[in-house]
Amino acid sequence: MMNVIRNWFRAYFSDEEAVYLFFLLAGGLLVILFFGGMLAPVLTALVLAYLMQGLVTTLMRWGLPEKLSVGLVYLLFVSLLVATLVILLPVIWKQTVNLIQDQLPRILNNSERWLRELPAAYPEMISMRQVDTIVELAQRELANAGQAVLSLSLATIPSIVDVMIFVVLVPLLVFFFLVDRERLMSWSGSMLPDRRRVLSNVWAEMDQQIANYVRGKAIEILIVGATSYIVFKLLGVNYALLLAVLVGLSVVIPYIGATVVTIPVAAVAWVQFGWGGEFALVMALYAVIQFLDANVLVPFLFSEAVNLHPVAIITAILFFGGLWGFWGVFFAIPLATLIKAVLYAWPRNQDSPIVTEEPQPEA
Repeated sequence: MMNVIRNWFRAYFSDEEAVYLFFLLAGGLLVILFFGGMLAPVLTALVLAYLMQGLVTTLMRWGLPEKLSVGLVYLLFVSLLVATLVILLPVIWKQTVNLIQDQLPRILNNSERWLRELPAAYPEMISMRQVDTIVELAQRELANAGQAVLSLSLATIPSIVDVMIFVVLVPLLVFFFLVDRERLMSWSGSMLPDRRRVLSNVWAEMDQQIANYVRGKAIEILIVGATSYIVFKLLGVNYALLLAVLVGLSVVIPYIGATVVTIPVAAVAWVQFGWGGEFALVMALYAVIQFLDANVLVPFLFSEAVNLHPVAIITAILFFGGLWGFWGVFFAIPLATLIKAVLYAWPRNQDSPIVTEEPQPEA
């Protein structure tokens, strides 16, 4: 047993770069796990600045000075943030409250009426006693959910101050990350060992992959959300903005988001239009949006993304989503890609009996 452990250690940790890489990854993971809440504004600003740096670089390639490029990109960021906080969020919140207060009772009443008609149509499959049990269970769960929402709203009152601090700190930190990028990167590089070939290889691959993925995903959210809003608005669907935001955010979770968000879209359309041609038209156009997103937009935006098996994607979403919630889900695929890149780049001792040949990346 000791020989097996010794050979494994010699195969994968005999190179000093492997030790550097291990401690760097372990240290970063521990910092996020134990101090992620306290450092959330810093981490959020770091990610936003990293994403905006691509736009700064593009403007500089067009001939604009660096300071002017940074200023324009930062002005765009602040404008979008203010528009979101002042215009978009209040409308979404108002539509959410109206949906819960007005539309949800209608959905429940229509559903109860539909359930009570089933025993007469299919007496051999369902009885009135079963329907009564289902209705009673649904009413009980709805009451529990209402109490949970009330307690949650009361509990989140103290966190308003935290949200305000977050809103103030993140733009300020983004500005410093953009302006002092070279100085901060130079300081970070000085903390790393001089011999860092593996670290450089992993970073070179992940720099392009993560940036392409996150920027592409942001563009996908905007396109799908805006298209859904236009379609819902033209069809006269109630709560068009709220539903469009849900549809746009659903693309963050592959294979699952589109299925889950279909429920509120269908429920709102059903209560508003009933089982008719207008309901069918809404669902048909919604299906067209999902089809074009999966078969046209995603291949175009992510043609250069690392290919991951669907099992790996779903596992990464469940794991990182459980750790960090929404942001874990959003960055699940880049993080899975990082793990894959580290595994391929990890130094191996070819003299060890464990290692027979160098694994090759997938095509």
